[in-house]
Amino acid sequence: MYNLHFTIGEHHFFIKTPSIKIKEFFRHNYLLQNPTNSTSDLAIYIEDGYGLPFIDYEVSVIKTHNEIIYKRADYLIKLDHSYNNAYLFIHDELALKHALMNLYSSYIVQQNWGLLIHSSCVINNGMAHIFSGHSGAGKSTVARLSSPRELLADEATIVKITSNDVVVFDSPFRSELNGKCFPSPYKLESIHLLNQSLSNSRERLTRGNSLIQLMDTVFYWTESSTDARKIFKLLHLLVNQVPVYDLYFQKNNTFWEMIS
Repeated sequence: MYNLHFTIGEHHFFIKTPSIKIKEFFRHNYLLQNPTNSTSDLAIYIEDGYGLPFIDYEVSVIKTHNEIIYKRADYLIKLDHSYNNAYLFIHDELALKHALMNLYSSYIVQQNWGLLIHSSCVINNGMAHIFSGHSGAGKSTVARLSSPRELLADEATIVKITSNDVVVFDSPFRSELNGKCFPSPYKLESIHLLNQSLSNSRERLTRGNSLIQLMDTVFYWTESSTDARKIFKLLHLLVNQVPVYDLYFQKNNTFWEMIS
């Protein structure tokens, strides 16, 4: 049995697994830490050999008296209602990555801590900028075009939201672009909703329109009205503090002239 410790955002996780493949996945993709005497926020047992290869993104959610269950063809999550212990059964590394995103997103919403947003995130002059949009809008393209600026995320951005501040943390949930590990959070200065165009322009959205547009960018799987209210409240705090823009951009780095 392998025991692993690591941190995402401000949260400490303890992993237990019998699989050396899972151990190596975390060694290559997460910054592992030495065991400490501090209590972990969430203990996770992970076992491989479950289910089928990836079929689609459809996740069924079942809430029982004792646990919450997230089920997809290639992974199964069983989570107690206190969010202290979770069991993950996964088919392969892709399933493990997606299951961890599901679990972490659910965890931070339940804690009213923040949101996992489908986006890339780039650091410019010490401030973070999020770029989001529908599939194919250009999130990975913007991430590549933003070099040599540092990259916090290219798929899922971790955003902590309070009534006084909005900050972004380094995300281990990356699709293809490698990056450094940034231990400190960065203040979020702007959010851009992407539209590819023949010319560059941007238009600031109203707070109401920003709220509606951002609802579709949050990684979340349950249709619970309680959870929806938590997400809405967090987004409301977000748009009250961070400007949101429609960004129309050419496939080159000149769009940064409008942001910088």
